[in-house]
Amino acid sequence: MIYADDAINVINQYRTEEIVLTTMTPGRYWKEISKKPEIDFPVYGVMGKASSVGLGLSLAKPSQKILVLDGDGGLLMNLGSLVTISNADPKNFIHIVFDDGVYYTTGSQPIPGKDKYDFKSIAIGSGIEQSYSFDDLEIFSAEFELLLNEDGPIFISLKIEHKKTLMDAWVGNTKEHSRKIKKYLEGNKLLLLFINFL
Repeated sequence: MIYADDAINVINQYRTEEIVLTTMTPGRYWKEISKKPEIDFPVYGVMGKASSVGLGLSLAKPSQKILVLDGDGGLLMNLGSLVTISNADPKNFIHIVFDDGVYYTTGSQPIPGKDKYDFKSIAIGSGIEQSYSFDDLEIFSAEFELLLNEDGPIFISLKIEHKKTLMDAWVGNTKEHSRKIKKYLEGNKLLLLFINFL
């Protein structure tokens, strides 16, 4: 298993100009260490939709790499997005799922089917050939640096656990962050239209 904050540190270490879209548990960790909050895009109140929002961003801005940091419970609510991502075939899209087997943000209730599903197999079966699963920090760190330079779509499942509690209130405003990303990506009319719907 990989500690969630160690995984976040690896992602932050190698992140350069990628827009990082976060939701649920990964977002709590990411907000504490991000080196470029001006191009972070946390989304709130959209459990299950991070992959879809990230896909929209990647299609509207194909020259900008998009990293989606998702939760396992959220992805299970919207598995169909993997087929949609595969069909769209965005070269700039990396989807990273933090698989801890619980709804951590709401109190660590077990996810239905825990230990029965395999996200990597589901992603491959959906047509995302570049799909990976990591449960070792050193291997993930070495591979992630290389994967950032590969064409997507790329799917990564991280088997994680937590060494601290993040049960503080976590309330945010997606509209506020939408305005920030809109300003950063000015000039892209398709993207601005998409962001206005959030």
